[in-house]
Amino acid sequence: MNRETDFDIVVVGAGLVGAAFALAMSGSGLRIALVEGTPPPVLPQDDRWDSRIYAVSPGNINFLARLGVWDNMDSTRLTPIHEMQVWGDDGRARLDFDTFEAGAETLGYIVESRQMQTALWRALESRNDVELCCPAACAALELDEQICTLHLTDGHTLRARLVVGADGGNSWVRRQAGIEVKGWAYHQQGVVANFTTEKAHGNIARQWFRPDGILAWLPLPGKRISMVWSTFEPQAQALLALDELALCEQVAQAGGHALGALQLMTPAAGFPLRLQRASSMVKPRLALIGDAAHLVHPLSGQGVNLGFRDAACLADVLLQRGVRADVGDYQLLRRYERARRSDVLAMQAVTDSLQKLFNNDQPWLAALRNLGLELTDRQGWLKRRLMAQAMI
Repeated sequence: MNRETDFDIVVVGAGLVGAAFALAMSGSGLRIALVEGTPPPVLPQDDRWDSRIYAVSPGNINFLARLGVWDNMDSTRLTPIHEMQVWGDDGRARLDFDTFEAGAETLGYIVESRQMQTALWRALESRNDVELCCPAACAALELDEQICTLHLTDGHTLRARLVVGADGGNSWVRRQAGIEVKGWAYHQQGVVANFTTEKAHGNIARQWFRPDGILAWLPLPGKRISMVWSTFEPQAQALLALDELALCEQVAQAGGHALGALQLMTPAAGFPLRLQRASSMVKPRLALIGDAAHLVHPLSGQGVNLGFRDAACLADVLLQRGVRADVGDYQLLRRYERARRSDVLAMQAVTDSLQKLFNNDQPWLAALRNLGLELTDRQGWLKRRLMAQAMI
């Protein structure tokens, strides 16, 4: 790459969402640069499993398939979800979703992060209109009416008509653009680990709303599950401090020993949870996608799905702009922001409300929330509507 290079679009952040967006724009006649500081993890040659797991919706599976990514992943590492069971914190209230009611083959798939990341990068490396700048670190960003200029720490300069920030919740691009964020910390961590199970999981995703947080067991191939336990800091630290046997017993007990005895596959790790929303997803010559634009509580497993929908939407807006239209035009980018706002706001409202409703020790709320689960389970039309939204 020359010391100064011109592109049509520069994407900062080549994680799942940034890489998917760059791939969606490939073949458009535009020249694209993808800037990333760290290469993707190498797929292991043995049976090790990634502790970072995503539930990918059918709509986003179709998006990845259109990009030529989905069919290039190892099918033996992908797990379809045929049913989801949700329990309230009284031990009795329950809400079930299944493929029969949804009228679909699957409610989604459980996929390891590095499986998707590797498949996306392999696809990108075969495209001659996307230049991968990796490893590369950003030093400064300048925006003006005609062009954006990105300076890298190695002295290279990239100029483009549009810069896309896909660089995560602590987005450097967002800060450089002066875009404020609104939100709050939940004072919780998501504790993740993978286990082998004594009993078969039946391709069922299980979730328990508990007084100490929200516990999810997601099915992996064979007798394996991935756990996400969203809980308050003291409980999270206590879980992370347990030895292997004690952690397995506590997780099994918290799930009512639904799958029998558990054995640890990957060490437990924790990450902080917060709700966050950029005050604007766009500025002239700049757009934010994925976690750079919004963060949600993981109880719905919708974070990466929102990000993929951002990537698909922004790509559609740009691809339909007309031959002579400027990809960095503010009014054009506003179409993307307007198209995405309701989806993002609705998902944040639902996840935040559920978090506050169930992580609350008021007795009258306990009765109300568990009754709500039971009533929802009896309303077929409402369940179908909820499933349809989650499967986009």
